Amino acid sequence: QVQLVESGGGLVQTGGSLRLSCAASGRTFSTMGWFRQAPGKEREFVVAIWRSLGTTYYADSVKGRFTISRDNDKNMVYLQMNSLKPEDTAVYYCAAGDGVIIAAQSRRYTYWGQGTQVTVSS
Repeated sequence: QVQLVESGGGLVQTGGSLRLSCAASGRTFSTMGWFRQAPGKEREFVVAIWRSLGTTYYADSVKGRFTISRDNDKNMVYLQMNSLKPEDTAVYYCAAGDGVIIAAQSRRYTYWGQGTQVTVSS
């Protein structure tokens, strides 16, 4: 059974840091990514990483502040979030799929985690 389980969310002050983790089980995926959804807003793309070569793609809103990495041996993906802003407050979801070319399109991903809350206070 395929599962994605996120962890690491929490409450942090503006300018602080958090590290999210996503543990995948059941199989490996060529592409893993993070999306987020704030209250009253649509789910938005944050970042994706491809298993081969470790290629990454970031949304402009997080570029330079967030860093994605993956441990293929452990089937884990991490999201290091620095210089957090109140507008980063959202539920963060881990997503996984194969053959993902347009990383920002949520429909390209087959599996999703349950989400972890990130709250940045001003």
